[in-house]
Amino acid sequence: MVCSDQVKIQDDVNQVVIHELIHAYDECRASNLDWTNCAHHACSEIRAGHLSGDCHYKREFLRGFMKIRGHEQDCVRRRVMKSVIANPFCSETAAKDAMEAVWDICYNDTKPFDRAP
Repeated sequence: MVCSDQVKIQDDVNQVVIHELIHAYDECRASNLDWTNCAHHACSEIRAGHLSGDCHYKREFLRGFMKIRGHEQDCVRRRVMKSVIANPFCSETAAKDAMEAVWDICYNDTKPFDRAP
């Protein structure tokens, strides 16, 4: 569900839908995806953040983050932590450990795309 009081610009709607479709794709392709498992949750968030364009330089600039190098990975990490910490099954320490454990594999997994946008 995309709420019009939260997302008002078509480009933002598109980004949210793509982000959520990445989660849907992960749900369909992984028969054992368990959202109560911090590593599973972190992996899907890494993929969605990286592949949806949510951490594009323009979006980060508009959010007030103006780092030139490494902004995309920093953004993905920040947003993964925000999401996984909100999971009642994941403490902040468990979320950080899970994200670090799956980072390389999940960040480099661009399916269903040939490459990250």
